Amino acid sequence: MTKKSDSTAERLRTAQLLLGITDRVAGLDSLDEILETLVSLTTEQLGAQRSTIFLNDERTNELYSRIAQGNITRRIRMLNNVGIAGHVFQTGEAVLIDDAYSDERFHRAVDQQTGFTTTSVLCVPIRTVRDKVIGVIQVLNKSEGNFTSEDTRMLEAMTRQAAVALQGAATIERMRESRSQEMEFLDVVADITSEIEIKSLLLKVMAECTRMLDAERSTLFMNDQKTRELWSSVGEGLDATEIRFPNHLGIAGTVFTSSQSVNIPYAYADVRFNPSFDKQTGFFTRSILCTPVVNKHGKTIGVTQVLNKRGGPFTAEDESRLKAFTAQISIALENAALFNDVQNMKNYNESMLESMSSGVVTMDDEGNIATCNASGQKILGVEPEEILGVPAAEYFGRCNGWVTEWIEKVEAQGTAEVVMDAELECPDGAHSVNLTVMPLVSGDGKKLGSMLMIEDISSEKRMKSTMSRYMDPGVADQLLSGSEDILGGRSVKATILFSDVRGFTPLTETLGPQGTVALLNEYFTLMVEHLTREGGMLDKFIGDAIMAAFGIPVPHEDDEDRAMRTAIAMIRELQAWNAERAKTGGLPVDIGIGLNTDTVVSGNVGSPKRMDYTVMGDGVNLASRLESACKQYSAQILISENTFRGLKGTYRVRDIDDVVVKGKTEPARVYEVLDYHTEASFPHLMEVVGYFGEGRGHYRTGDWHKATKSFETALSLHPDDAVSKLYLERCEYLRSAPPEEWDGVWVMKEK
Repeated sequence: MTKKSDSTAERLRTAQLLLGITDRVAGLDSLDEILETLVSLTTEQLGAQRSTIFLNDERTNELYSRIAQGNITRRIRMLNNVGIAGHVFQTGEAVLIDDAYSDERFHRAVDQQTGFTTTSVLCVPIRTVRDKVIGVIQVLNKSEGNFTSEDTRMLEAMTRQAAVALQGAATIERMRESRSQEMEFLDVVADITSEIEIKSLLLKVMAECTRMLDAERSTLFMNDQKTRELWSSVGEGLDATEIRFPNHLGIAGTVFTSSQSVNIPYAYADVRFNPSFDKQTGFFTRSILCTPVVNKHGKTIGVTQVLNKRGGPFTAEDESRLKAFTAQISIALENAALFNDVQNMKNYNESMLESMSSGVVTMDDEGNIATCNASGQKILGVEPEEILGVPAAEYFGRCNGWVTEWIEKVEAQGTAEVVMDAELECPDGAHSVNLTVMPLVSGDGKKLGSMLMIEDISSEKRMKSTMSRYMDPGVADQLLSGSEDILGGRSVKATILFSDVRGFTPLTETLGPQGTVALLNEYFTLMVEHLTREGGMLDKFIGDAIMAAFGIPVPHEDDEDRAMRTAIAMIRELQAWNAERAKTGGLPVDIGIGLNTDTVVSGNVGSPKRMDYTVMGDGVNLASRLESACKQYSAQILISENTFRGLKGTYRVRDIDDVVVKGKTEPARVYEVLDYHTEASFPHLMEVVGYFGEGRGHYRTGDWHKATKSFETALSLHPDDAVSKLYLERCEYLRSAPPEEWDGVWVMKEK
């Protein structure tokens, strides 16, 4: 039992060690750090004096090490088939040596280089998960005794655990070295030729080839990858004639496709020569030397063709000189071609900026305005000389200091900011704009300046303002955004609000036509203000009635609460308005409000010449029925059970009836909202609600006697509670004429 426990503990310790290796190397970035960490771990774990990791360089077939533990750190390189390390790398088998100097495979030169004396050696291959050997690790001079097979297994496990990190770091390092060499080579090319403009460079190359080989003419053909054509716009002795032909035709095409040089002493005797060019130019070709232009990746990017060497045909030495020269200029040619592409892109970007409807203003790293496109000049009302070169803080600080503040904020935090619907003062007046401020940063993170993008929304805002007078602002937003699909037919969940003025006909008779219109305009203004504040959509005015919806065209998580808050605010606003009207002898206005939540159909309805965005369905009808029912219950706000159950807030509400509205067969539970009441308008409100609810319970079960007592108690606390009076009348009627089957549901005979 003890041996088994010890074995389990040992395996657990080994697993923890290997996991620890993975964790430690995973957080390291460089190959040097990983090598140093692994050497330290293996030396400590195996109780040795020194460890060395050799990785294989596939380019040179050498094993190299840059980390050796001890007082001296040196860089060591040797062929990957030399010494013990080379043997292990080639065979892929571990080696355990108790006496290093007695083993003929031991490479003493390493000890001689480092001054270290090796006694015992344990060397194992470093294998990847695909069993590829990428190097070896050598552990030297065990402190106590000799290395064992258990040490070998432990070392193999440790190296396998770290192989992925080693391989990845080595690959990354090789990529960095390659990149560094490329940059050095670019510097050399830059010293050879400083010309970056493609046509000027081609002219210089042709002139140099002609002079160097003592020829009559030279032509450099570059490959156009898009059209697969060889082209040249410059040639000695030609008047800048552009030549283009498929990149597989003629001698130039043969050299380009084969990447092999061609030296032809007699052009017209070679079937590959196309004399049509001579006919076009009037030139007589005798001898031709044509070599490929190959970039550093070995890809042929063009060909150099030199014609008519003076004094005889081109020699092998001429060919070598031309190859060497084209090899040196290949990078310059690519850079010139790239510069040409960049210049074309710059011209394209400038043209694009000039065609943009939004203004674009850029500032340099010192805060001076560097560019301003045509739209920017138009929006700001300036000429180029009035804005270019002027410090942004000075220009915008005159009338638009808020712009300067946003520029400073973006420069400080380094991230873009967007300011919506802001006022920008311009010579022709204030403009409504959306302003985007963003930093300009180079690829290496260097700050270049900042940029403003100014979108003038003045006309859109005026259009929206005009449209919002005739339709809901939310619908106007959708139309202006071009989202016609949102205005199409959809089934959506929404809370519908209906309100209607009570006794409107007597009011119109008293006020007359003009007074009636003035009253309605003032009333609608007050009511719609609360509606839009909660994000509701005004569907329509129906005479003196208001129909609105919450949840379309944009839904919210709390549409029921938004509708509830709107209804309560409308009643409170009406109470305050009536108080003001009473001071001038105006007649009071009374309204009823119905709310219902259900799935309704929304969309544009009408003819092609006149459309109306509206909602329809049973859910809308029930809200209308509830508004009408306010008269029967002497209530001002009635809501359906669907709306009640969707509320997230807490309100003073009481369940007043289960009814079947006209035109329906299924009963609907109705709730009265009492939040707009004060202690003066509804004394002992919560006590009355409690006794009323008790009476409703007895009423549902058909216990008319107990129900009557509860409603009488409620009335004793608030004698003007019309709903309690209504239920006393019902109880008296039902007691005198008990129904055969009673389910507590009342059937409405009116809408």
